[in-house]
Amino acid sequence: MLRSTAVRPPAAHRVPMGRVVAGQVAWIALLAALAVQASFAITWGGTLRQTVASVCLMALTAVLHAASVGGWRFALGVGGGVAALGLVAEAVGVATGFPFGEYAYTGGLGPSVLGVSALVLLAWTTLAYPAWVVARRLVPVRRVPGTGREAWWRWVARHLVAAWALTAWDVFLDPQMVDAGNWGWANPEPSLPGTPGIPLTNYAGWLGVSFAMAVLISASYTWARRAATPGAGDVGTRATQWPDAIPYAVYVWTWLTCVAGNLTFWPRPSVALAGGLAMGVIAVPLLVTLWRGRLRFGPRAPDTPRNQRTPDTPGTPDTRGTPGGGDPR
Repeated sequence: MLRSTAVRPPAAHRVPMGRVVAGQVAWIALLAALAVQASFAITWGGTLRQTVASVCLMALTAVLHAASVGGWRFALGVGGGVAALGLVAEAVGVATGFPFGEYAYTGGLGPSVLGVSALVLLAWTTLAYPAWVVARRLVPVRRVPGTGREAWWRWVARHLVAAWALTAWDVFLDPQMVDAGNWGWANPEPSLPGTPGIPLTNYAGWLGVSFAMAVLISASYTWARRAATPGAGDVGTRATQWPDAIPYAVYVWTWLTCVAGNLTFWPRPSVALAGGLAMGVIAVPLLVTLWRGRLRFGPRAPDTPRNQRTPDTPGTPDTRGTPGGGDPR
């Protein structure tokens, strides 16, 4: 009897089946979300049911992709942690006017928690995670040789990019929601050029909260890497472009469809321009970066455990979508 000569990867390098499945189901959730959002064209702007379905599917996509990277620990941080932080920020904001400015929800988005629409809490998750992954791709993690640590300014820069990437989305979102009567501002001026009725304090608050969310996601990722065996796989790197295609696609899709929507369904060309520029500052460099790294698309393996790393250890390809680990090539 012939025996296979294929060498199975060590147990420490195998991706758990649960993470493999999560990565595959994330694609299904993403495709379903894109289909729902595309159906907005039929109703000329979307209904509440379509909005709820879209937000829930996008949030599920983010959590599933996070699970494929680092298991339940990372998924918990992305899903539960971001929603909890969003709830605190929004509840404080509604009650005190800090950090966004004085505003209130009208109840048009369904049930509320502490005066905050439950749907909004999920909405934070839909793009907070993609923005974090995008930032890791644009500002790669590079540790100082001999120390194993990263320069503080690089860490800050990456999280500022993630904060900008998430806040830029609100340049589209807030005018749409205010026009739909879902919430309102007590003092809407001064406002950002092109988005009348939305105070500048709102975007300042978004930047602060978005930065905190990026830090929270990073902490969850570090926790997953240290606590799990195998640790969390690499994410947001040149070698992991294909497994990370989901968050990249979400960000670019959101940018393009928000521009198109504000030029058609919601005739707000000034918002299309302002939001297009704000998100484009991130989306365009991302597309260029992905194009330059296109030859690196392919499967990958989980991160090498810390106790097995050496300074010369090359990065191993991740196989989150390949059962059992190992490079099928």
